[in-house]
Amino acid sequence: MNDRGLLDLIIGRIPGLTATERVLLCKQCNGETEVRGLSKRDMEQFLGHSFTRPWDMDAITAQAEKDATAAGIQGIGYVSYTADEYPPLLREIWDPPALVFYRGRLPNPERPLVAMVGTRRPSGPAVAQAYTIAKALGEAGIAVVSGLALGIDAMAHRGNIEGGAPTVAVLGSGLDEVYPAANRTLARRAIEAGGVLLSEYPPGIQPRKWHFPARNRIISALSRGVLIVEAPQTSGALITARFALEQGRDLWVASVSLASPCGEGTKKLAEEGAGVISTGMEILDEWGIVVQAGADRSRGDTNPGDRGGGAECGYALASSLARSLNIEHC
Repeated sequence: MNDRGLLDLIIGRIPGLTATERVLLCKQCNGETEVRGLSKRDMEQFLGHSFTRPWDMDAITAQAEKDATAAGIQGIGYVSYTADEYPPLLREIWDPPALVFYRGRLPNPERPLVAMVGTRRPSGPAVAQAYTIAKALGEAGIAVVSGLALGIDAMAHRGNIEGGAPTVAVLGSGLDEVYPAANRTLARRAIEAGGVLLSEYPPGIQPRKWHFPARNRIISALSRGVLIVEAPQTSGALITARFALEQGRDLWVASVSLASPCGEGTKKLAEEGAGVISTGMEILDEWGIVVQAGADRSRGDTNPGDRGGGAECGYALASSLARSLNIEHC
């Protein structure tokens, strides 16, 4: 337990607050005793509006104590908005989470991160390009941020891990409820490789449909740039693209999606001005990052038309990866 005691966990369990209101409470309150002494009237005065949810500070505190116990047993850490260890880029957005739970190592704030997201039902070429771009970034020491979903997210994490980088997975549930279950092995590999699982939800919180759009703002916020690999018009990945633009992040789409029947959303982003990326090295070149000695720049190249045998190799890789992670293609 840190010197703030249960303060941040209690704030995280007060029902009906927005992320911004929780941050305000974290900044205003200096100790557990102070927040436990708040009445419903105090809360309404602090927020400047009526508080309609049930108010039982004893029950809220009891739940926070359970959260602390569960986190300790399961090796889950947590860091408050007010702590020095809080990811600095995440602190910049207008609605940062007041509390971030993590399992593994928090990302190095001195190294830029690249977010990679896309459809859960990707085409074969998109699977191959996601994997190879993420692997090339990993070989250059750049970690990829994604949402641990099936499809493009899983390929991005897997490629990044196999490239030797500490990939970052942001969940829409508590860290003891890794979703989908098919990616639990991948989650374990991420931690074993020095990466991290992150969530704004305490242990025991199940995944809910509305958690995932909220999760997407964290994926983009942690990153210097966001790559949408492949996205239909209704893909949740386009929500991440919108957050990226609002947060002032670089935004790209993968070249393979421009000719894909699953890429209507990414094609529209390109038409509206998003950059088009074919290799991981193009991102590094744009940022002026010099590749580490021994890295092979050509490994980020996945365009089937660029060299003989590329199409066959790409589709073979896509099929192998899809079978191993049970990906459904569109």
